[in-house]
Amino acid sequence: MDRIGVNLLSVLDQIRQACSRSGRPAEAVKLLAVSKTFPLECVLQAHAAGQLLFGENRVQELVEKAPLAPPDCEWHLIGHLQRNKVRAALRCAACIQSVDSLALLHRINNIAAELQCRPAILLEVNISGEASKFGLPPEEVEEVVLAARDGQARCQGLMTVAPLAATPAELGKIFAGLRQLRDKVSAQTGCPLPELSMGMSGDFPIAIAEGATIVRIGSAIFGAR
Repeated sequence: MDRIGVNLLSVLDQIRQACSRSGRPAEAVKLLAVSKTFPLECVLQAHAAGQLLFGENRVQELVEKAPLAPPDCEWHLIGHLQRNKVRAALRCAACIQSVDSLALLHRINNIAAELQCRPAILLEVNISGEASKFGLPPEEVEEVVLAARDGQARCQGLMTVAPLAATPAELGKIFAGLRQLRDKVSAQTGCPLPELSMGMSGDFPIAIAEGATIVRIGSAIFGAR
């Protein structure tokens, strides 16, 4: 087995162990392999090892790789999405994890209606409050969930990106904060919001302990960028 396949199996084993420690079944957490900056060849190697769920940060890379990848691959866009690139994203992505404004939601709904598709979306939330990060402030999430309820796009949950320099205690607080926000908004709106996309190569066990259902892993699978 090639290096990427070995790395993938190692990450899957770590996910299973983290789930076990948290009293959760392994199937409760999905692995999104983040292939940004890596060529299609790397995606094909991960696919050969059984990986089907892939994520890209940039629309340009998404539209270059997705049409050439095996048809059973599912692609998520996890990076910031400009409104002028929504149409291109929707042609390739089954899910847009980075919806960070009401205006972007409306644009996605309008284009999805034209394309006659019903994409999944996650709302990106800036839980940590970092000025440099994209994402909705927590207090605006309920409004956007309500706006999404009857639209073309299907809001499946929330996503966040934790600060790179955060300590384990800070990470736990951030990830718990997203889960608590999801629970609160779900109760107030009646929308289930089953997905919590949080945790990356350096912190995903902490995210799993706090309820992550999707972990976004790049370097631990594909190598350093």
